[in-house]
Amino acid sequence: MRGARRPEVRLPPLEPWSEGELAPDGDYDGLEFRECDLAGQDGAGARFMDCALTGCAVDGTALGRARVLDSVLTGLRGVGTRLAEATLRDVELVDARLGGTQLHGAVLERVVIRGGKIDYLNLREARLKDVVFESCVLVEPDFAGARLERVEFTDCALKGADFGGASLTDVDLRGAAPLEITRGLDRLSGAVISTGQLLDLAPVLAAAMGIRVM
Repeated sequence: MRGARRPEVRLPPLEPWSEGELAPDGDYDGLEFRECDLAGQDGAGARFMDCALTGCAVDGTALGRARVLDSVLTGLRGVGTRLAEATLRDVELVDARLGGTQLHGAVLERVVIRGGKIDYLNLREARLKDVVFESCVLVEPDFAGARLERVEFTDCALKGADFGGASLTDVDLRGAAPLEITRGLDRLSGAVISTGQLLDLAPVLAAAMGIRVM
């Protein structure tokens, strides 16, 4: 089992962002977005490099195909943020309160998601490499068809997860409590779980295999 490599984000001195609204294919370098209302704005295809986003509202923000690099995102809140096919590399996402975030087809590499709660996270067909979910709550996350390599769940609640069609390599689920998997138990080859988790999953495993326990 190879552990995930964590990002080492060292932000330079930042300039406050004051442009008013995001722009499609915009280029944002060395900027601080603090308490900004980005709800409903269109930043599709934009690049964020060495940026800090703190306390921003991202309800329905369009960031499909965006690239977020060497950045720290703290206290983001919003529903329906659109990040399909985006790239997040060397990123820390801290204390987020998000719902229905669309990251299908996205690429996440050296990303830490620490604290907070994310409901209905859509990571279908995404690629996750060196990703850590730490001290957070994930409600009904969708990993269907995703590829996970060196992914760790540490002190993390994983409720109603879907791993249908996913590919797992060096995925450490031992720190997930509870560990609730509704689909894709047959795709857990390449993951490691604890003995206690195996016992907790036994009824679901038995049902999936057609075994009656009497």
